[in-house]
Amino acid sequence: MEALAQAPPIAAPPAVQRQLTGLSVVLPCHNERENVAAAVAAARSAAELFALDYEIVVVDDGSTDGTGGVAATLARALDEVRVVTHEHNRGYGAAVRSGIRAATMPWILLTDGDLQFDLSELDEFVRRAGEADLVVGRRASRADPLGRRVAAAMWNNLVRVLFRIPVRDVDCAFKLMRSSLVQELDLTAEGAMVSTELLARALASGAAVVELDVTHLPRLAGEQSGGSARVIARALRELVLVGRSLKAAPH
Repeated sequence: MEALAQAPPIAAPPAVQRQLTGLSVVLPCHNERENVAAAVAAARSAAELFALDYEIVVVDDGSTDGTGGVAATLARALDEVRVVTHEHNRGYGAAVRSGIRAATMPWILLTDGDLQFDLSELDEFVRRAGEADLVVGRRASRADPLGRRVAAAMWNNLVRVLFRIPVRDVDCAFKLMRSSLVQELDLTAEGAMVSTELLARALASGAAVVELDVTHLPRLAGEQSGGSARVIARALRELVLVGRSLKAAPH
């Protein structure tokens, strides 16, 4: 059955020095029918290695390609998989917020359902979790088309300066986060601005942040939407709105 396709198992590292007590892997998905089953399989494999207890939360953000049906089949077959459904496409930020809100474990791994990260690299993130509230990824070499890499670099430089964020890759979708912290943040962004808002509000609350290099893999199926004109326009609009909110918020 297509929905139960399995990703290659993640081999245990030579010495896993610690495990998280509980981990919610949050997978925001929009039109990822070709990827979602393998993404869930990879998340389960990593979580079994690096957490004593875990759940996989798939957020179907109004997909029109059957992603929700594949995710629902997985949830019926696997007790640790849950699906949060948006009736229509609300945006990446809304999907992230829904996933964070639905998580029940002490730690959240926020990653995307497009299979562009090697989840075995969670090993080093778990090792550093004792010293941080957020351990965030930094794509050592970004496997995206040139145009998107240039736009991402410009965006990163802009938000880092505006919001004084000491993180080089603000939008990297590989973030290990303490649930008790991020579930208390007043996140409002509906689109791509959510990553900036999350880091800015977390830092304003006094959170400790560690940034680690991660491998970025090319997308093999599905289509990217992060560089579309609609997404960029929404991000710029929310940049102004969230900026005003952050400026007005008590630190």
